[in-house]
Amino acid sequence: MSSNHSAEKYKRVKSILISQPKPERSPYYSLEQKWDLQIDFRQFIQVEPVTAKEFRKTRIKPDEFSAIIFTSKTSIDHFFKLTAEMRITMSGDTRYFCLTEAIANYLQKFIVYRKRKVAVGNRKIEDLDASFIKHKKEKFLLPCSNLGAKEVSKYLTENGLDWTEAVMHKTVPSDLSDLSDVTYDILVFFSPLGIHSLYENFPDFKQNETRLAIWGESTRKAVEEHGLEVNIYAPTPKFKSMTMAIENYLQASNKEEE
Repeated sequence: MSSNHSAEKYKRVKSILISQPKPERSPYYSLEQKWDLQIDFRQFIQVEPVTAKEFRKTRIKPDEFSAIIFTSKTSIDHFFKLTAEMRITMSGDTRYFCLTEAIANYLQKFIVYRKRKVAVGNRKIEDLDASFIKHKKEKFLLPCSNLGAKEVSKYLTENGLDWTEAVMHKTVPSDLSDLSDVTYDILVFFSPLGIHSLYENFPDFKQNETRLAIWGESTRKAVEEHGLEVNIYAPTPKFKSMTMAIENYLQASNKEEE
């Protein structure tokens, strides 16, 4: 991927690449019109399933667990896809622990939903404290990606629960080789995985005058570990969204176009 060359700190911005899939509606479209920009969307990471053949090597049998912990809709999708592939039927007595109400609602697509069998949190694993205490003798399975679920794993271990991690899908860098000769003035990243994907695809990437718009502390840390400079950052008390932060930058870089 090429970078731009200029000594000007606020060189005019003409093009932006957002490292996410293209949405139907987005405030970026208004930004594109207002500032006469080219804004492209490209997913830097993708989710791949673990095959039944791969999963069998782990010797984990999901139907031997009395409780399943779901941290995302993606983990639900891959859990039930894999169990179907392996011709495993989960018992009607299985308990489900869901991190949020949205995840619990999504679960209804796959099971006969019985409220007493589903524990629901607000966002964090600690929200389910009372349910874990009540059912501490259950044998828990934690479906997750190859990246794991660190906070959840830590909680389960610290609370002495009988649990097993099951990698059922993989988060991997997308193939971006077609962008090798493409130049953007701003690259926008929302996770450390996006930065990892950038270097997987372009090991010799040099920032030069390409500006980096970064979301969140963990992403900022990943950027700085590669010796890159963060030019635009969100969220902050002043800029609660990435579009607000980018627009603030554009007011300096493209000021004569206001």
